[in-house]
Amino acid sequence: MVNQVSDSQVIIISAENTTSEINISTPDGYEISTDNNLFFEDISFVPEISNEIFIRFAPNEAINYNSFLVISSNEINNNVNINLFGYGTPLLYNYQTFENQSLGFGGGFSQSAIQVFNLHNDLAEIEQIKMYLQINCPNSTGCDDWDRFANVKVKDQSTGSWYEIARYITPYHTGTQVLPRGLEFDVTDFKSLLTGSVELRIYIENWTQNADIVSLDFDYIDGTPDYNYYAVSEILGFHANSIAGVPYGVFNDLDLNKNIQIPSNAESSHLRTIISGWGHATPEDLDGKPCAEWCYRTHNIKINNSVTFQHNMDAIGCSSNPINNEQNPGNWMSDRAGWCPGMAVPVRIDHLGQSFSGNSFDFEYEFENWVSDGGVIDPSYQPGAYYATSSYIVVKSNTEISSPTVIN
Repeated sequence: MVNQVSDSQVIIISAENTTSEINISTPDGYEISTDNNLFFEDISFVPEISNEIFIRFAPNEAINYNSFLVISSNEINNNVNINLFGYGTPLLYNYQTFENQSLGFGGGFSQSAIQVFNLHNDLAEIEQIKMYLQINCPNSTGCDDWDRFANVKVKDQSTGSWYEIARYITPYHTGTQVLPRGLEFDVTDFKSLLTGSVELRIYIENWTQNADIVSLDFDYIDGTPDYNYYAVSEILGFHANSIAGVPYGVFNDLDLNKNIQIPSNAESSHLRTIISGWGHATPEDLDGKPCAEWCYRTHNIKINNSVTFQHNMDAIGCSSNPINNEQNPGNWMSDRAGWCPGMAVPVRIDHLGQSFSGNSFDFEYEFENWVSDGGVIDPSYQPGAYYATSSYIVVKSNTEISSPTVIN
């Protein structure tokens, strides 16, 4: 465990016909002692015939510590090397939130659940927050047999707004049990909201009584944070469900232009975006892909009217996903545009650095040009193409920092 020491192990050194000092040096992450009380990185002693040496593991980082203990003496022609193997497991604090919460539609089920939980209070030595989401299936019916839009949100108590901290697409007709802890998400950007009494919301766009059974837990990982204070504000919040996003290829009056004011003491700032397309709208691309679930696109973020970042909506390797139902049922192998069934939707991070600290800038999310003809590839399908989009501005500092101001 990082920043803790292990129980000691004993090494017996036999030193017959030797009168010179024996020197023992340890590599990083290990300590050695002659009395199992006081430990050092290096020791020297005049040997007896049999000598007990105590060694213990004392990692200070979550890395592999594979090296050698070196024993040397003037009377030894060649140093004696003893292999040492260790891994610094990070100290963490685990919090279970939702546990076996059924999400469905009809039959007494709801597509969402909201609950208040008490999470970690002191973030001073929390380097990272990871969230794990596990889906199990009812024995009687199995899970929902479609790939559904799903997400997790936290409420900003100061504004009452729900912030999307993670999005995923459910797998066809199965759960996520093939992964020991399910889907993994890094939610450190929202650490200012994930402390103390926290209100969380889980949602799956499941329209059947084959409920998905969801459990959610958090690991608060001990370490040195990159900055002492975080703050976050929402820029775009089109994340209610798959078709509550930005309509694509048709006129809409949604405001994708904002002015953002960065606090003067911000030492780091970045944009955090999650985007996934839905729909089978026409005209299809030349490769036969309809929009916006399948058509590959490149969308732009403009800063002060200049294209600064690009989001490529293309293949991310659906066929390699270990969470699958072996194609029975479900079209899980085919590559979507930027997401896959049974996987977390990628988080897109765009770094701004310190360039706007104490200043404001204009933000615009610009979708690649495409015009819908109003049709779909199958008349039974939901009409239209949509991009569910959430975007946040995250600022960090070593002094207390307020949330950025976002103006429509």
